[in-house]
Amino acid sequence: MQQLVSLLEQYGLSFVFLHVLAEQAGVPLPAYPTLIVAGALAAHAHYDISQLLFVAVAAALIADFAWYLAGARLGRPVLRTLCRISLSPDSCVRQTESIYLRWGAPSLLVAKFIPGFAAVATALAGSIGTPLWVFLLFDGIGALLWAGLAVGLGVAFQNAVNDVIEVLEQFGKWGLLAIIASFALFVALKWWQRQRFYRQLRMARISVEELRDLLDRGELPVILDVRSPLAQGMNGRIPGAIPVDANSLGDKPAELSAAGEVIVYCACPNEASAALVAKRLIQQGYSRVRPLHGGIDAWIAAGYAIER
Repeated sequence: MQQLVSLLEQYGLSFVFLHVLAEQAGVPLPAYPTLIVAGALAAHAHYDISQLLFVAVAAALIADFAWYLAGARLGRPVLRTLCRISLSPDSCVRQTESIYLRWGAPSLLVAKFIPGFAAVATALAGSIGTPLWVFLLFDGIGALLWAGLAVGLGVAFQNAVNDVIEVLEQFGKWGLLAIIASFALFVALKWWQRQRFYRQLRMARISVEELRDLLDRGELPVILDVRSPLAQGMNGRIPGAIPVDANSLGDKPAELSAAGEVIVYCACPNEASAALVAKRLIQQGYSRVRPLHGGIDAWIAAGYAIER
């Protein structure tokens, strides 16, 4: 903490700008502690609070605008990349699409307060064509709320921040090592949960070529599309596919048969959502259920037809 204070005193608002920019660009270096300490220092007249807020919001907007442009130009590959590097990739895109589909651009007002939502939401806004002025308006207000809360906490609890700094100074390097060890333990735990999740999803998959052969031979399996309505509207569906809510299988399609072939697909890393639905169907007595390897993206890449 003392090193953080030293950096803020030495480099001032430029350090705040670079830290916020790096975090919003995807570097796992939480900027909130910096903003809180900066707010406490601003309360002691080290620099102006309005300038601190302006720098933090500007850095966040620059990073978010870069994700917006990436989403607009590259589309879903950007979303898939973000979710592959996420520590919780199974529902990364699907949950973001569901929130954005329900609330639209106003969801950006709270995006930075939801772990894993902000970067995906900004890229998604670009990929679905949210007007730039609408994106900048709501994202700018959201960035101001996010930064303003941190700076406000620093101002309100400036004495408590000073007490924490003094305690950490007493611990010296051991306090710093404890913080680093806690962060490393958190990342290791999330990585272990991710690997365990992937092991649970190991099951036989069907390739897009095998599915195409089945359809050509007239062997018509029931094909379930478990993507969000937003994703289906953007990219279309495999011909004959039935949209299904991946979060609830209470209302199963009438076409499902316990003895029939069922193919489930999505557009997520490792076919995570499709495999989860397939597992639940197997547990409910459907014996011939397989996820589609590569999902809708592999189907499109192979040049096969889609319906919109």
